[in-house]
This record gives sequence, C-alpha cells and structure tokens, in this order.
Amino acid sequence: MLSYSSTSVRLVVVYFLWTLQGSPSSCQGQKQQQSVSFGFNNGWSSWRSWSSCSQTCGGGVSVQTRHCLSSREDADKLCPGNPRQYRVCNTQDCPPGSIDFRHLQCAAYNNKDIFGNYHYQWVPFQTGHSDCDLSCLAEGQNFYYTFGRVLDGTKCHTDSDGVCINGHCLQVGCDLVLGSGEKMDICGVCGGKNASCRHHHNVYTTEQPPSGLFGYNEVTMIPAGATHIKVTDNSKNYLALRNGNFRYVINGDWSINWPGVYSVAGTKVLYRRSADNQESFEAKGPTEENLYVMVLFTEQNSGIEYEYWLPNDYYNFYHRHRNPLLPKQYEVATAWDEVSTTQSAPKTSKAVLWKPGVLINPHPQPRLQRENTETNDILEAPRLGKCGKCKKVQGRQNKIKQYCEKDFVFRGKVISKKTVGHETRYEVQVILTYKNKFPIVRREYVWVPNLCDCPNLLEKREYVLMAQRHVNFEHTLNRILLNSTSFVRPYRPKEEKLLRGLDKECAKHRYQLRKKFQT
Repeated sequence: MLSYSSTSVRLVVVYFLWTLQGSPSSCQGQKQQQSVSFGFNNGWSSWRSWSSCSQTCGGGVSVQTRHCLSSREDADKLCPGNPRQYRVCNTQDCPPGSIDFRHLQCAAYNNKDIFGNYHYQWVPFQTGHSDCDLSCLAEGQNFYYTFGRVLDGTKCHTDSDGVCINGHCLQVGCDLVLGSGEKMDICGVCGGKNASCRHHHNVYTTEQPPSGLFGYNEVTMIPAGATHIKVTDNSKNYLALRNGNFRYVINGDWSINWPGVYSVAGTKVLYRRSADNQESFEAKGPTEENLYVMVLFTEQNSGIEYEYWLPNDYYNFYHRHRNPLLPKQYEVATAWDEVSTTQSAPKTSKAVLWKPGVLINPHPQPRLQRENTETNDILEAPRLGKCGKCKKVQGRQNKIKQYCEKDFVFRGKVISKKTVGHETRYEVQVILTYKNKFPIVRREYVWVPNLCDCPNLLEKREYVLMAQRHVNFEHTLNRILLNSTSFVRPYRPKEEKLLRGLDKECAKHRYQLRKKFQT
C-alpha cells in the first residue's frame, strides 16, 4: 500500500498545477522570443511539447499549449480554437494497493481545520451533481463536503473513460486526445469511415450432420483479424467454439458451459443463452487466430446466422472465390485445394477453393456481401419520372410460364427496403422454396430495376415471388432480380396449393416449345 504525508500531497498538487500553467520565467522568455522571432505575424504559434504526465499509472493527463501571436483587439478572430489540448497518458493499470487519484485529493484535507477544531478523515463521495466536483465524505459521519473541483486528469467515474478538465468531463477520443470526438470505426481505424474492411454475412442451413442427428459439426471458420463477430441461433442445439489449435473453449466435449465472458484468441467472447433457446456468441475483436464455430446437434438445424468484418486484403483472400450461385462446371477441386478444418478423422467439413474455368473472371460477387452501386446491364431500363400503372400477371398460363422459366420460386418475408441508385433493393427472409435452379440462402437481397414500386412489396409482409438470376456481362454482379412483370402475390395457403403440380406442367410446356420451334 502506498502512503503519502500531507506535505508530499501538497507538493504533488502544486507541482502539477505549475506544470499545466507554466512557470512565470518561462512565460516571459516565451513572450520575448515571440516578439523577436515573429514580428508582426498573426495567428497561433506552434504547439509546445507535451508536459509530463499527471500520473505514473492508471491514466493521467498531459497538456500541450500554444499562444496567439497577435496583440490586436480582434485576436480572438485571428486565433480561433483552444490554446490548450489534453491527451491521456500512462494508461497502464496501477500496482495492487495503489491509492486512487481522487482518494489522494480527499486525503490532502485529512485532519485540517475545516469546521473549527473538528478534524476528520475524508474519502471520495460521488454526489451525482457533478462528476468533476471534489466531494468528500467524512468517515464515520453522515455528511460530505465539496472542496471545489478535482484536479485535471481525474477520472469522471471509476468505470468511465471520461477525464475531468477545468471542471468538465471530457471523453477520450480514440486518438487519446480529450474532447477530439474521434471514434474508432467498425474496421478498428481511428477516425476511419469503415472503408478498410468488408462485411461477411451468411446462414448455415445444414439440417443435420452426415453421421446422424446427434453430434458436433462445423458451422464456419472465422479468420484471424475478424472484428464485430456475431453468431446467433434459436433452437435446442448448442453453439460451441474452438480456437486456432482446435481446442474447445466453449461447450466442448459434450459439456455445456455457463453463459458469460470468455477470453479467446486475444479478445473477449460474450456467450449468451436464454431460457427460450436464444443463443449467441459476440466478440469485438480483432481476433489473433482463426476461430471455429461448431454446433452440437440435438435436433434439426433451423438456421445459424453469423457475421463478421474483415480487412479488405483478408476478405479478398478468404471470400473472393466463394459464390453460391456459380454453375457446377466452375467447381474445380484438386488435392491441394482441399483445406481440412479438423485435426483428426472424422473430418467435419472442408473448405473447397474455387478456380475459374475460363480466362474472364466467372465469379460474380456473392449476394448480401456488398451494396452494388455500379451501372448494371439489366434487361429492363430504369423507369424514371412517370411510372404509370404497374402490370399484374394474369391467367393460369402466364403463371405456369413464369414458374417454368424463372430461376427462383419461393415464399419470402420482406425485412427491409432501400433505394440504391435507380433501383430498389429488398432484404428478404426466405421461408420456403418451391423451385430454385441455383442455391439460395435464408436471407437474400432481391433487386427491382426501378423506383416505381413495381412490383409493390411491403415490409413485414409475406409473398410468393418468381424471380430470375442476373449476372452482368463483366461478371461483377450476381443477384436475384424481380422485373416489373414478375409474378408476385401476397402469400395465402391458396397460392401454395396452386403451385403444387406445376413441375408436370413445365414438362408439357417444354414439349410444346420444342414442337413449335421444329415446325
């Protein structure tokens, strides 16, 4: 335990105030230097070097000053801004037994004549009126006294990042400068604009492991460097987590851990599980090693949703070749392409790298992984200005024709709607698929190449949608597209019954088309 005498406490306080304000001799020397060196120049002088830190540990404050070089009456206009700025320093934790800075300031008044001949021992007391008041409670008594402001560099609260300066609580920016307002973006860049990383979002839909209903199966590998990780599930299955050495850290070896915070891969993972089977992993990151999300199956999988952010270089390395809508002929796997994600047999999953089958890049961008704002080569020209009346698909034959010709027929719930350029983008939760020529995941973006609400989809409503796959000439887009003439109906059980048996009608439809072309 550190101990201080009243004399040493006074010296600490006086020295710190002298450091912030500057000694009189240094001020005079500075004025003389300014008058000789700068002449009639106006504006701010350069910043002086940072002062020594107010504390040796626990987070102190250092000050930097500058002076206005103008002696005119309108100097305030010529020198906008603050003559001082503060930054946090020595943020490492103090050794056990060290005295808190606020506690030290209260102790400076121990046994002093505050109320006549009554002497008290004083300890910090947070009144709630002002975080930067030095309010101290008399030990063994039921009253407190406010001795003015706390010294600059005192924390506003014990568990707060704010620091008191001139009686005001200033928040520490990510640049460690108080009051700068700089914040860390989602990529971990101070003052950034979320441009140096990309978002990855997917849904794991495997119903059960190949070996049977019960057992562990790998959901995904989250690469090292990932930030803002979130994995969610709502079932009687159990999420599990393995580190880069393939060792279980949460819910491994058929043992379920308590919800709480776990230290994994250089970050804190918050594990939640509620009574209604809502389960999640959340971590701010960045991670220092790969993480493997597992699931312990006890029932069929209803869909495990996961997302994270990766630096651009990492994202391109791990995800540029993955695309659920590529035709099968573009899947090329060789012996050196298969990367096992387990240590020993049996192998739970493999990550298969994609190789292009032609010189032109055949891999459109995966859906739900970026917002496309490029000019697209779409079949339908954007309808600007006058929209007119939307056309509705009428008649059973037109419905059969669209069912047979479209790439996707599914029932979906509209989650959100957004305007992107001259197009409308809907985020849709896929509830049931009736037909899909290409794989489709639980959540998809559905694009409409107009701003006229044709077709008109309302949020929180369910629809039966017949859509097509759209890949542009440059192979940079890979989307689900709804034209203004696409079949769209609000979902009713009746619509679902009408869709049954249409595959047989498609066989007749294709026969009629072949016969027509032959004649």
